[in-house]
Amino acid sequence: MADLFWLSEAQMARLRPLLPDKPRGVPRVDDRRVISGIVQVLISGGRWVDAPAVYGPRKTLYNRWVR
Repeated sequence: MADLFWLSEAQMARLRPLLPDKPRGVPRVDDRRVISGIVQVLISGGRWVDAPAVYGPRKTLYNRWVR
């Protein structure tokens, strides 16, 4: 599991203004975790279902990527 990708705090600071800050409905899960999971799947070339569980629900990763 040492080869997992995680966004740095500086990278997350650059992305934060682009993310919604007033979510409606269900509370958002940790954006850093989800975006890191999306990048991990895209780098590895794997399927969404093969994403490590540490990034959260695979369906959440896929849905956020689609949006």
